[in-house]
Amino acid sequence: MSKTSKNQNVSNGEDTNKRLDDAARAGWLYYVAGKRQDEIAQIMGVSRQSAQRLVSLAMSSGIIKVRVDHPIARCLQLGQQLSDEFGLKYVEIVPDDPLSNSTTTGIANAAASELENRLKREDPQIIAIGTGLTLKATIDLLPNMNCPQHKIISLAGNLMPDGAATFYSVIFAAADKVKALSYPMVLPVLASSREERILLHAQSTIQSTLKLAQQANIAFVGIGDLGAEAPIYRDGFVSHKDLQILQKAGAVAEICGWVFDEDGVLIDGLTNDLVASGPLPSPKSCLIIALAKGEKKLPGVSAAIKGNLINGLITDETMATALLKNK
Repeated sequence: MSKTSKNQNVSNGEDTNKRLDDAARAGWLYYVAGKRQDEIAQIMGVSRQSAQRLVSLAMSSGIIKVRVDHPIARCLQLGQQLSDEFGLKYVEIVPDDPLSNSTTTGIANAAASELENRLKREDPQIIAIGTGLTLKATIDLLPNMNCPQHKIISLAGNLMPDGAATFYSVIFAAADKVKALSYPMVLPVLASSREERILLHAQSTIQSTLKLAQQANIAFVGIGDLGAEAPIYRDGFVSHKDLQILQKAGAVAEICGWVFDEDGVLIDGLTNDLVASGPLPSPKSCLIIALAKGEKKLPGVSAAIKGNLINGLITDETMATALLKNK
């Protein structure tokens, strides 16, 4: 190598070191001293654009390493791990509240925030909504809005066996709050027979709602466990004997009445022959976000992810940690 080449290499190395030194100084002034970029430019005697580039270099070169010293940082990390491990398209983890036994606190707030973001869009959205305590709490937290460009579709039947409206049906409350077009599923949660379900689904108005549900851009659903105090049993949709039969068949949870096993596979026959709800939207075309927390719901959430029944999740740290541990 010639003497000139050696000198050039030395010179290039010195320039690189000098630039990294400047980047370190600019990064320290910005992230530690809290200086604005125009103040950094003045301190270092460079243009504002140069100061901006030096701050960016400090981050991209690894000179500056940011650590968020806040409980939310763990939530963000768990969310990213769940997305990476299970291929979920959307994950929101809320901090645990050790002083609360509520199964809605935190996740209802997060769901309301995401739903509000969707409703603020100008482009028309078809938003499908399931039923349950957490979704009811979510709608209660929504602000009053005016969104006539959107459609809100019920994914589950809205009637009890005696014809009364289900307590946790949220479609009407949601539509009233945000002034969007609403499409209720004016059907029993469970038909009395498979033949009755076929007749009910043959109605033109129901066909229209079922078709819209399959075109949903986003869906918010709850996951009901099938333990001793399963919501579908507690709320009077199935008998204790029916619940025991479902458990014996391997059912671990349900979404909008559709029961499934530990692999997220729908159980053949039984109450699934009676579910008046339409099929869940396809995760290929719809973001299906489940709202769930609590130990009872862990098997159901795990199964729903495994069976690709959902591709989004809002939950808490405890559930997220358990899902990653049991992967």
